Amino acid sequence: MSNSLAEADVLKVASLSRLKLSEAEVETLGKQMGSVLKYIAMLDELDTESIEPMAHAIEISNVFREDQLQASLPREKALSNAPQTDGNYFLVPAIL
Repeated sequence: MSNSLAEADVLKVASLSRLKLSEAEVETLGKQMGSVLKYIAMLDELDTESIEPMAHAIEISNVFREDQLQASLPREKALSNAPQTDGNYFLVPAIL
């Protein structure tokens, strides 16, 4: 595998990511993405036949905390960083 990803492939990924790249960025990202794919190809060479598929690398049981009743945030503090408010509620644009 080449150390660099083709320019067309980099531009396709950039388009899907909604990124505008300069020619220098296309070249740099092509090399970086090529290196990542080369590393992934190395991982494909590992024998994983005896490894059972797993969702997590370590055993995890319920990691959620118990619900506890707590005092809520005061309205004034909750609205303090709002872009728009009427004093009681957040104001947001209508979406119809």
